[in-house]
Amino acid sequence: MAPAATLLDTISAINKGAKQIALVIDADGRLLGTVTDGDIRRGLLRGLLLETPITEVMNSRPHVARLEEDGQEVMTREIPQLIHNVPVVDADGRVVGMYTDEDLVTPLEISTPVVLMAGGKGVRLYPLTKDVPKPMLKIGDTPILEIILRKLKSQGFKNVFISVNYLADVIIDHVKDGAWLGLNVTYLHEDKPLGTAGALGQLQGSVNEPFIVMNSDLLTNVDFRSVVRFHKKHQAKATLGVREYTFQIPYGVVNIEGTEVESISEKPIHRSMVSAGIYALDPWVLGLIPQGEYCDMPTLLDMIKSNGQKVSAFPIHESWLDIGRHDDLNDARNNLEHWLDY
Repeated sequence: MAPAATLLDTISAINKGAKQIALVIDADGRLLGTVTDGDIRRGLLRGLLLETPITEVMNSRPHVARLEEDGQEVMTREIPQLIHNVPVVDADGRVVGMYTDEDLVTPLEISTPVVLMAGGKGVRLYPLTKDVPKPMLKIGDTPILEIILRKLKSQGFKNVFISVNYLADVIIDHVKDGAWLGLNVTYLHEDKPLGTAGALGQLQGSVNEPFIVMNSDLLTNVDFRSVVRFHKKHQAKATLGVREYTFQIPYGVVNIEGTEVESISEKPIHRSMVSAGIYALDPWVLGLIPQGEYCDMPTLLDMIKSNGQKVSAFPIHESWLDIGRHDDLNDARNNLEHWLDY
């Protein structure tokens, strides 16, 4: 609503909406205040006319949320104060969305870039990958890469880079510029395999905020916004998504000291944290990547640490599947409804 709107205008707007609130903004989209049905009713009880400017009843100091704040956390804080709608504003005070007691009805668009590494040959899935790159193998009727892109869109991401090499045309012909998915897609072309980090060197000078990197053969329900928030909160140069991996040794493990048996553990379970193929990186790290040369992600993380910078671990407890083998692909296809929820 414009500041010149009347009480009658605002009543009509609120009745047409479902949130029971109107936002008063200036010509540049900056939030000036909020008006609820209760504000209007109290104004009428004070004797104000329906032609009265809405600025007479608006709350000029409303509770707001910043773009980087989590919707669930905001509403957990506000609902006990009987506040059920919280405008979301950017650094300049412009309205970019709304958190409600239903949490986030419509995801906010965020600028954080996402890089999907899709240049590998998928050798372990041969012969399925003879003519189709692994990210384009289908779960149901949908390629793995498209599932990932749709999940990113559902979380509010819009700027995506896809690193391509093997059968690149198959990927580009399907995804195109991403507009049909509501995304802006740019391609990083590898003339030769550059490893899991080498292609990132092409981003130097074009990325000025922390960004997500993800292998394009992963299916996961992780909220990538939480990865970005974690990365920023811990002020790391790199954040590595990790996941617990367990395996059971099918034999009794014997611990020996010299020739003497110290103990026997019957079929023990070993637990380790493994890389989940999901990363958040600060633009600073791009300067460490040799241009046009092979560089894998473990090497890049080691270089970051060698420069005295922090690498954090983000534990992923959400569902996660690395489609590297035929069994993994069959597992995903047998549970396709779980992965197509976006």
